[in-house]
Amino acid sequence: MDCFADERDRRILENDKYTFFVLRRVMGGKCELLLTDHERLIICFTGKPFPIWIWTPDDASAAEMERAYRIVSEYSLLNGEYHFNLKDDLAKYFIERAAVDGKTLSVSLSMFAYDCRNPVKPTTIADGSIYRCGREDIDELVDFLDLFHKETGIDQKDRDGYRMDAEAYIHSGNLYFWKNELGKNVASCKFAPDGNMASINLVFTRPEFRRKHYAENLVYQVTKIAMSAGYVPMLYTDANYAASNACYEKIGYVLRGRLCTISETKKTDQDVWRP
Repeated sequence: MDCFADERDRRILENDKYTFFVLRRVMGGKCELLLTDHERLIICFTGKPFPIWIWTPDDASAAEMERAYRIVSEYSLLNGEYHFNLKDDLAKYFIERAAVDGKTLSVSLSMFAYDCRNPVKPTTIADGSIYRCGREDIDELVDFLDLFHKETGIDQKDRDGYRMDAEAYIHSGNLYFWKNELGKNVASCKFAPDGNMASINLVFTRPEFRRKHYAENLVYQVTKIAMSAGYVPMLYTDANYAASNACYEKIGYVLRGRLCTISETKKTDQDVWRP
């Protein structure tokens, strides 16, 4: 296994360019762990609190899945401190294989990957308008990031970490708020380009302003901005959140793939199975 990625890795990810969009992007940056054979297996981890990405082809054999499991074990990554993004078949293998070793892994999140080539204007137009976040909004953006990550329970940091992220997002010029008719920033959304694609993310509405179609209208507008800049917009969603998925589909997003997140389940007395 090599500790660097090159064009061979980008080529083998082409068939999974939606589900592994983030992996394609992070491979080119600073990684705490990057292992690849450039053909059948890629393992990539930028660092905590982010997930470990594991790519295998759709026709991966049991032997190849075992190889991935053994490498992860050899690097002491199955110690309960990490979570993994991977395809459903590999997730099932990891869960069953870990049980043999006395470890309990489970799916913590199932995800759909969508893209959008023909945006559809929302049927309900929300009050207010889109607003690009600027330096003067950094404190409020930190609040949005804190609320977003606490609610989703993933990739959580302290406020200093969120401030660093907020500065980078503002500098990119690709982060937007939806400002309602009273001038209140009620929802957020940004896009992150990589190659000819752009990931739509940080889609969040403050709880007290939900069910007013703010996020739907904001995502539609950000999607159009990303497309006008020459990118194909894509996004990940919680596969079990039907209302959110229906919202994206209404504005033109099309399902292209799926993957899941697995992590270790801590056993308690209530977790003990009883007949």
